[in-house]
Amino acid sequence: MTMCINGKGKFNDFANRKGPRWRSGGAATRLWGKTVTAGKGNRYICPMQFYDIPGQEFIKSHLRQSAASGRIAHAQLFVGPEGSGMLAMAIAYAQYILCGNLGSENSGGNEACNLKFAALAHPDLHFIYPTVSTEEVKSKPKSIDFITEWREFVLANPHGSLFDWYQALEVANKQGLIRVEDAAEVLKVMALKPYEGGYKIMIVWMADKMNIEASNKLLKIIEEPPQKTVFILITENEEDIVQTIRSRCQVLHFGPIPEEILAETLVSRENADPRLARNLARQSQGNYSKALHLLHGDSEELPFEEWFVLWVRAAFRAKGNASAISDLISWSEKIAGLGRETQKKFLHFCIDMFRQALLLNYQATSLVYMEPKIDKFKLENFAPFVNGNNIGEIYEELSSAVYHIERNGNAKIILTDLSIKLTRLIHKK
Repeated sequence: MTMCINGKGKFNDFANRKGPRWRSGGAATRLWGKTVTAGKGNRYICPMQFYDIPGQEFIKSHLRQSAASGRIAHAQLFVGPEGSGMLAMAIAYAQYILCGNLGSENSGGNEACNLKFAALAHPDLHFIYPTVSTEEVKSKPKSIDFITEWREFVLANPHGSLFDWYQALEVANKQGLIRVEDAAEVLKVMALKPYEGGYKIMIVWMADKMNIEASNKLLKIIEEPPQKTVFILITENEEDIVQTIRSRCQVLHFGPIPEEILAETLVSRENADPRLARNLARQSQGNYSKALHLLHGDSEELPFEEWFVLWVRAAFRAKGNASAISDLISWSEKIAGLGRETQKKFLHFCIDMFRQALLLNYQATSLVYMEPKIDKFKLENFAPFVNGNNIGEIYEELSSAVYHIERNGNAKIILTDLSIKLTRLIHKK
């Protein structure tokens, strides 16, 4: 059920969103924040609904019950993998609290409040997220400096990844951070009384990107929170958040979206062919954001596959062939010219490719989900070169490269060194 509200406070159920009875500015999964025309020209705007978040039924029930009973933890930490719906859940939960909604969905409460949430414009809802310096914001960037871009990004796809956000910001060779200036803004905003007399809610997206100064400053207000304030921290890397903050939060763990639920969602909301939906659900491994990218043909993994194949082919040729080393150096220069976030994401993709090849080599075919589309490259032909004798070192070298790139090491040197090592490891029996 997707409930949308019009200017007269009347709701309409857009569960059956096919045919002439509805039309909107976006795909079915993007009704949230859109204006929908139905019936006799009545216009409705659609807030975020728990229904719009695939899976996570236990967490939905827990959050609704905590709000209904008034037992709302002042600091909560949502932990889960990419594409598991944590940001969408945080927003739906915040709406449920601030608007006094009833039952299982975001309806039945303050209708004007629900309208504000449809545009992410409620005065008692605040966001902190990683940012970078740009031509417009040259130094000390804060989340508030990018609030327009943030609202557009989230309304377009509330399941978007950190990499998607960086692409929207055009970060180039920079890495996003949550800085002490953001933490100072949190203290300032949360110290004020709620605009509408209820709660004030702060959502900190990708809280693991806080630097030490920001973490220490945020810790102070989490330890001694003002009345009726709620902090929702979201992370995909729980261990990267300082222990003193983690220990003061109620932690909720999100799991990957089950394959069957993800496939059903792609069919019902994106009108995907059932067979294609099952295949995409398997490939995306519970990541709704990735499934949408694959479905709409805008996945970043197509160039990743090309780069990976070029790399391993050059590494094969380079053994005992000094002239082929130039191909590896050229490859390293090409990847080094990309943004650091793209480099890191690509190296993680390489780790997944080697892991899939290992599984295939040891006949664990039920766990193999990657299907490379590069001409004349078959995973089953590559698999014999990845085995128990070299996978550990390959993983270690790739992880080390990610570590040093993240710490602003010289990418060309790091990738050239990695490539030369791969030449030796790929031939190790």
